[in-house]
Amino acid sequence: MLASSDTKTNHTGTRKNDTLASRPYYLTTPIYYVNDRPHIGHAYTTLACDVLARFKRLDGFDVHFLTGTDEHGQKVEKSAKAAGVDPQAFTDEVSQNFRRLTEDMNYSNDDFIRTTEERHVRAAQAIWRAIEDNGHIYLDSYSGWYAVRDEAFYAESELEENADGQKIAPSGAEVEWVEEPSYFFDLSKWQQPLLDFYAANPNFIGPDTRRNEVVRFVEGGLKDLSISRTSFNWGIPVPDDPDHIMYVWLDALTNYLTAVGYPEKENPNYVEYWPADLHMVGKDIVRFHAVYWPAFLMAAGMAPPKRVYAHGWLLNRGEKMSKSLGNVVLPQDLVERYGLDPVRYYLLREVPFGNDGYISHETMVSRINGDLANDIGNLAQRSLSMIAKNCGGMVPRPGTFTADDKALLAAAAGALDSARSEFDRQAFHRGLEAIWRVVGDANRYVDAQAPWELRKSDPPRMATVLYTLLETIRRLAILIQPVMPFGAAAMLDQLAVPADARDFTHLAPNHALVAGVALPKPSPVFPRYVDEEVTE
Repeated sequence: MLASSDTKTNHTGTRKNDTLASRPYYLTTPIYYVNDRPHIGHAYTTLACDVLARFKRLDGFDVHFLTGTDEHGQKVEKSAKAAGVDPQAFTDEVSQNFRRLTEDMNYSNDDFIRTTEERHVRAAQAIWRAIEDNGHIYLDSYSGWYAVRDEAFYAESELEENADGQKIAPSGAEVEWVEEPSYFFDLSKWQQPLLDFYAANPNFIGPDTRRNEVVRFVEGGLKDLSISRTSFNWGIPVPDDPDHIMYVWLDALTNYLTAVGYPEKENPNYVEYWPADLHMVGKDIVRFHAVYWPAFLMAAGMAPPKRVYAHGWLLNRGEKMSKSLGNVVLPQDLVERYGLDPVRYYLLREVPFGNDGYISHETMVSRINGDLANDIGNLAQRSLSMIAKNCGGMVPRPGTFTADDKALLAAAAGALDSARSEFDRQAFHRGLEAIWRVVGDANRYVDAQAPWELRKSDPPRMATVLYTLLETIRRLAILIQPVMPFGAAAMLDQLAVPADARDFTHLAPNHALVAGVALPKPSPVFPRYVDEEVTE
């Protein structure tokens, strides 16, 4: 199903290219909770990071891309008990499902972290000590509402009631009243420092709707945060007080530091990559990343990340996916049905990234047959077929370029800047729209120039038109590599572009196709999807 010459690049967790060390880029997925199988929501978030990581590598950055699993807390302990196994065995199995997802979706992560690893236990206890040594942790007792599903505490004013009159969290999770001794983090003291930080770093939270939401929450006042539990023991022990387990979010968030060598601040990876350039998260956990996390870091004497982006949810025909509704979509099912590259493209093109949006079979088929098969696939196939038939299967030698030729080549050259600007804002759908505007320009160009007619009336002009098309396709194929690495590789193979000539520096005119180079026999890259229900 994934027939292509592309193979997944091997990425290690160490510094990968010292010549590019002046341009580091560190991005992370949220650390996924291991209480169930990964679904399309997990795949969506990691895909966005993967596409950005690939884009940045092609654009000359030394990228460190992290994902992994959050394996502590009461929710995991309960899930393990329900499965009849001990928590470590449970997390070993479920974490492997998330690791397998990175292979199934062809993610290019450089590291996969588990919070049960010894390196992480050391890091989590180190940040606790740093916060405590700076005077921001104290022992008291806690009583209040706690949602096990969210691993979060909620004020009475935040609670709602369900149809049965039971108190629930804003997320819909059930809450329970908890009373126990607890260590507290003095979050209330960080209200103004956080507001000052947001004001000084207006791009710290994206999109704007999430930023406004976070600022309003902090402006409303912050209460000190309970950061330990004593009612269960599946977690990281509080340093010097093993009766207490660290609050799972302080534990989990620290993974971003663990993966770059903390607490050894002289570690080259820590020096190069911290603070992180981007934490990609779902909108339901923006508070933990944009309020608690920067406060923890500042309290420990470390710099907060540069940006937190909280995207929306993928909905199944308008409904949020949930096990209780029975409408959860598994990424492997989508890939098996539609193919990997089409699924990767669809997920980032169909829904404006940052907003909620729904996915469906109908819109998937529309994108596959429209954008991929008809637009870019047909453009490449008919251009290459004409060259195979009329130019001896070699890159044609162009004559003088007309204004129309130059306009198309200029549009292709300008697509990188447009895509880069949109991808840097995590507006992936707009970045793809910018690339597909060039696809549309190229299809209109070939129709207007009609090289099949020029074959008889003006063969030299036909050669120039076909060369212009080939060079445009080369640039398009380089640009779509982050999203569709298999399809892009197949297109570049058919253009005889060497494997070491496919990064963004090779979009420049001095790397244009050379006339006379033999091309392999063309074959379709993006076939149409034929619905079985229609053909039966």
